[in-house]
Amino acid sequence: MPPPPIDIRAPEEQEEGTRSQVLRWLKAVGEPVGEHEPLIELETDKVTVEVAAPGSGVLAEIVKGEGEEVAPGEVLGRIAASAERPATAAEAPPRAQAPAAAAAPAERASHARAPDGRQSPAVRRLLTERGLDPGQVRGTGESGRITVDDVLRHAAGAPGARSVPAAGTAARAESGIAVRRVPHSAVRKRIAARMVESLLHTAPHVTTVFEIDLSAVLEHRARHQQAFAGRGVALTLTAYFVRAAIEAIAQVPEANSRWGDEALEIYETVNFGIGTATPEGLVAPVLRGAEALDLERTAAGIETLVRRAREGKLTPEDVRGGTFTLSNHGVSGSLIAAPIILYPGQAAILGIGKLEQRAVVIEEGGEARIEIRPRCYATLTIDHRVMDGERANRFMQIFAERLTLWRE
Repeated sequence: MPPPPIDIRAPEEQEEGTRSQVLRWLKAVGEPVGEHEPLIELETDKVTVEVAAPGSGVLAEIVKGEGEEVAPGEVLGRIAASAERPATAAEAPPRAQAPAAAAAPAERASHARAPDGRQSPAVRRLLTERGLDPGQVRGTGESGRITVDDVLRHAAGAPGARSVPAAGTAARAESGIAVRRVPHSAVRKRIAARMVESLLHTAPHVTTVFEIDLSAVLEHRARHQQAFAGRGVALTLTAYFVRAAIEAIAQVPEANSRWGDEALEIYETVNFGIGTATPEGLVAPVLRGAEALDLERTAAGIETLVRRAREGKLTPEDVRGGTFTLSNHGVSGSLIAAPIILYPGQAAILGIGKLEQRAVVIEEGGEARIEIRPRCYATLTIDHRVMDGERANRFMQIFAERLTLWRE
C-alpha cells in the first residue's frame, strides 16, 4: 500500500492582516522533488517567500495555481512517493493563468540558475522580465552570486537584451488612446490597500516640518567614516537620523506607540523600520531593539538590512513588528514629502528630505550674516489621535537639536 501523499502548506507564521498569493511554481506536476528543495514562491504584501518541499517524491497535485490567494496553513499542493503515479495533466486541477511575463516551466528553470547556484526570487524575476540568461550576467555578490544591481546594470548596457513588459498587453482606453496594461503585483496591490486604509479609514494624518542643519553631523562623519570602513561598516547619514530619533522617542514615547480602542499602547522597545526602495516596491525592514544600539551597531544593522532588501533576501521576520519608521526620501531628490502614510500599528513616521547647501541667516552678537550651510527638511507625520501638534513639535525639536549639536 503506497504511503499517503504529503501536503504542501503555506507557512503558518504570518503577521496579522498579511495575505499571500502564489507567485510561481518551480516544479510541474510529475517532476521529482527533493525534501527541502525550493518548490513554490509566495508573494506577500512585503516580501517574496520560498516554500520548500516537506518531503521527497513526485509533485502529484497543484491545489493553488499561480496568482491564487492563499491563507496561512492552506494546502498548496501534494507530493506523492516516487512509486505512486502522479496525476496526469488532464486529472490535475487547472492552474491559474500565469502572467504573460512568466516563462514556461522549462524556461523558468533555465532562468532560475546561474553558474554559481540558485538566485533570489527578485533576481529570477528580473532576469525573466528582461529576457536574460543568468550565464550572461556577471555576478558581484558573494561567491559570484548575481544581485539585483547586476541584472539592472547588465540590462541597461546590453543592446541585445529584450524588455518583456509584465503582461503588458495592448489595449485602448475609453478615450480611444492606446495604452499598455501592466497587471498589479501582489506587493503593489497590498501596498495600495494598506495606504488607502491607513489614510482614509484608520488614522487622521497631520505633518509637522522642520529644517535641520547637518554641519556637525557631516563633520563627525568625515572624522570617523574611514575608521568605520576599516571595521567593515558603512557610516551613512541614516544611522545618525536613527540615533537622533531614538533620543526623541525617549522623551516623547507616544511617538513609538499605537492607538487602541480602549488605551494607547506604548511599545517598550523601538523596532525601527528603515524605508528601502527595491525593484519590487518600497519595504521597511526592521532594526530590532534599536534603543540598545550605539552608532556603529546601528550603521552595521542598517547596512545589512538594506543590502538584503535590494538583493531580494528579506524574510517575513525581517519586516515584522516595526514600531516606528524612517523614510529617507531625499536620496531620490525629494525636498519634502507630506504626509508620508503611516504604517499600520504605528503612530508616527519620520521623513528626511534632500540634503543640500542653502544660504541661511546667522545671528551672533547682535549682527546678522549669510552663510552657506548643509541643511535638509525633516517631517514627522503622526496619528493625530495619539499626539497633538505640541507633542509632535517637541519630538522634532529634540531630533533637530541632537543632529545640529552632534557630539560623541
